[in-house]
Amino acid sequence: MIQREYIGTAYVPGGEELVLYRHGADFMIVMGHNELMNTRMSGSEEALARMTIERLGKHGRAAHLLVGGYGMGFTLRTALKELDDSGRVTVAELVPGIIDWARGAMAEVTAGCLDDPRVRLVEDDVFEMISRARDQYDGILLDVDNGPDGLTRPGNNRLYAMRGLKAAWDALRPGGILAVWSAARDPSFTNRLKNAGFQVAEVGVRARSNGKGAHHVIWFAQRD
Repeated sequence: MIQREYIGTAYVPGGEELVLYRHGADFMIVMGHNELMNTRMSGSEEALARMTIERLGKHGRAAHLLVGGYGMGFTLRTALKELDDSGRVTVAELVPGIIDWARGAMAEVTAGCLDDPRVRLVEDDVFEMISRARDQYDGILLDVDNGPDGLTRPGNNRLYAMRGLKAAWDALRPGGILAVWSAARDPSFTNRLKNAGFQVAEVGVRARSNGKGAHHVIWFAQRD
């Protein structure tokens, strides 16, 4: 029987401790008793990028996307596959250890995506980056918690409060999309998005790329 192997620990500023394990060919990131992600289940994170670009329409392949949270890079790698040479992705990752893993133990999984010339990696709080932007992004893709609440750090709650939604509206270009990944539905968050002025679609997706696995949710909130 293959035992789970401890790889390393990363610390979330103002938040929790993340631990990377390897189990055979698979990797998993764990916070406390919660397994946040693993390399076996990437379908919904991939859908976050693919469906956002599709919903942006004819200009989607040339979009400038802000991806909040590198994680294991599923969303970033899918975005790079869907975008053309004029597309760009800015990745906001607050935890240096996540990037150390991506370039180290998980380099084979990362597949060089962080070195793609269309990618700009910024070590910063995605909320701060959103707050500083005006009409800058075609899409803002958030997968920094297990849903619209600050699981990994309390400071993330402001992303999902009205303050954060208004900031996202201002950071998006007209027609731009705020896409938020979640492990479960949250009707109150749907209402907040609508109250912030967005046109909202709540879409169910499966955890695995083959259409199986747990049911997850993505909100696609589009500004006028």
